[in-house]
Amino acid sequence: MIERGAGALKHFGRVAALAGLLLSLWLIWQEHPAVVFASLRVAGAGLLLAGLAHVLSMLANARGWQTLIFGPQRPSFLQMLQLVWIRESVNSLLPVARVGGEIVSFRMLRRWGVRGPAALGSLIVDVQLTVISQLLFTMVGIGFLFAHAQSGTLRLAGQLAWGVVALAPPLLLFAIVQHASPFERLTRALNHLTSGKLGTLVGESANVDESIKQVWRKHGVVLRYLFVWQPLQCVATSFEIWLALYFLGSPVSLVEAVVIESLIQAISSAAFFVPGGLGVQEGGFIVIGGALGIDPATCLALAGARRIRDLLMFVPGLLAWQFAESSRGAPPVRQAGAAGEQVRVESAIRREP
Repeated sequence: MIERGAGALKHFGRVAALAGLLLSLWLIWQEHPAVVFASLRVAGAGLLLAGLAHVLSMLANARGWQTLIFGPQRPSFLQMLQLVWIRESVNSLLPVARVGGEIVSFRMLRRWGVRGPAALGSLIVDVQLTVISQLLFTMVGIGFLFAHAQSGTLRLAGQLAWGVVALAPPLLLFAIVQHASPFERLTRALNHLTSGKLGTLVGESANVDESIKQVWRKHGVVLRYLFVWQPLQCVATSFEIWLALYFLGSPVSLVEAVVIESLIQAISSAAFFVPGGLGVQEGGFIVIGGALGIDPATCLALAGARRIRDLLMFVPGLLAWQFAESSRGAPPVRQAGAAGEQVRVESAIRREP
């Protein structure tokens, strides 16, 4: 059943990617391809520099995630940087609905000796805190649009604000549920339905719940993640936008770059099922950039710069993943245990809002 579900997910991802690609090509055609490509040509090597600047964002992400893993089993900073690189590469370029990167990261953490509950707990809290911080930055972007509202801008800000309102209750509910041992309760119920055949999973699920609670009890760690590492990551990705627009001949302030990045991330996250946000990202740049007075051709060139970054950073990341999977340098996890844990991490991550 799991294999059929994964196959259906991949098939849907391919269809979504094809639809997104067609939408991207249509948007470029509407704005005259020659104009868009002329802007990219003028920017030249500057767009490579903007793409390489993504390393700054990954550094902040790696350090923030590292702080969620406690004890001597915590991987080194360079290992966490590798994890972030591979996770982003898998989620951005493959039809995995932004879940595959977490599963790959979990497998690598286990191979490096991190206990299953600690690895899964850090992943779940990392995803949840990332979503919370994205909502906070989206609210900042919406506030900026309201403060500089024109008729079209006000309508866009209102639509995004309603999206935030819709997402806030599920996030709050999930945060509350985290303290009620959800994984243990679920596995106990399943164990009862299967007449005790899942007894082993009950204890392991309780350990996952305890690992999650342990992270949330570290209030200083959680606050630093939300108000230090995540803001640094957002500013770093916004710096990529600022650099790209500078070389495209349409400079903006860093505040405006933060607004563009925060809102484009919100739109891309909402369309998580589309690989690489194909089409969605291009349309988002046109709408958000237009609200800030950037012409559509430059917005599409900016979206093209983001694609250049993906190729520059994430294709090598996929190669690094394949190298890591084939490496025998780390002690392997027992095959049966690894398979079971992969199923559990996939199920747990899919329950994230």
